[in-house]
Amino acid sequence: MREVRTDLPAPEWDEFVAAHPQAHILQTAEWGELKTAFGWSAGRVALLEDGAPRAGALVLYRPLPLGLGALAYVPRGPLVDWERPEELAELVDALSAAARARRAVALIMEPDLPDEPRWRELLAALGFRPSPLGSIQPRRTLVVDIGRDEEAILAAMKPKTRYNIRLAERKGVTVWEGTEADFPAFHCLMAETAARDRFGVHTPAYYERAYRLFVPRGWARLLMAGVEGEPVAALMVFALGRRAWYFYGASSDAHREKMPTYRLQWEAMRWARSRGCTEYDLWGVPDEDEERLEAEFTRRQDGLWGVYRFKRGFGGRLVRTVGAWERPLRPTLHRLYAAVVARRRAHVG
Repeated sequence: MREVRTDLPAPEWDEFVAAHPQAHILQTAEWGELKTAFGWSAGRVALLEDGAPRAGALVLYRPLPLGLGALAYVPRGPLVDWERPEELAELVDALSAAARARRAVALIMEPDLPDEPRWRELLAALGFRPSPLGSIQPRRTLVVDIGRDEEAILAAMKPKTRYNIRLAERKGVTVWEGTEADFPAFHCLMAETAARDRFGVHTPAYYERAYRLFVPRGWARLLMAGVEGEPVAALMVFALGRRAWYFYGASSDAHREKMPTYRLQWEAMRWARSRGCTEYDLWGVPDEDEERLEAEFTRRQDGLWGVYRFKRGFGGRLVRTVGAWERPLRPTLHRLYAAVVARRRAHVG
């Protein structure tokens, strides 16, 4: 007999997430706590069988303007056996009920599933449709196989990337595990990168909260790269189960010719591999097919194109997820919300 729980303690929840075959850092209680500190609220819905969690999802809630209610969002979830339709339908109904109780007009799920017809058909059968908001997380990414020995991982990289990793070592680039004492340098590097490459970054408080939530658990590392003691690049890497994710990175204009970012990524992969991870997700490239990516990356710098040239060198396979799907929960308010979204998209267009 299955039981729905919305009050599972965080330690029990995280134990379930970490052990799940689809374990994802965005489904941990800590990710909910991080987002709650910056404008969201969070809840957890678990489907228990014989007293133990079998399926579930972290749900994030964001209030809508004009008192329209809220949006309920499941990042890279739910965690469920997608081959068991009865269990999946039961969990979706439980998620919908929990979201309605929080005045959500729609439930948005962005599953960690490949973009294949069978999954799109299954989501549609459950009452979902592609979200008019589009994807929230990067839909397309490069995933590096780090389950092999180090020489095999390096051999699968582009020759220039492999050369740059070794060049950085020869030129004296050092990498160390960052601590809270490195926060000021990390924030300066993030600000410099944002100004140079024209992309948005979180506030310093966001990165500090992420560090304090995930690093003590062993689920993340802040890695710093320097030349003669001067910090010139940094990244935060996360890991859970068999997978690791490169979420945040920054670099200075100083000593760029010594290729510190290449050495930094390699050390992040080595750390993830030491934790037993077999996949390293570079987290975000332009949502285009491989033929177009390869044809255009040398002349495009807008959006994620600027980082594709760097990321492609590490030899990852191109992966596209099914995207964000939305299930209306409160029809009248949902129509109002959908109309607002449509008008804004038309205005932007």
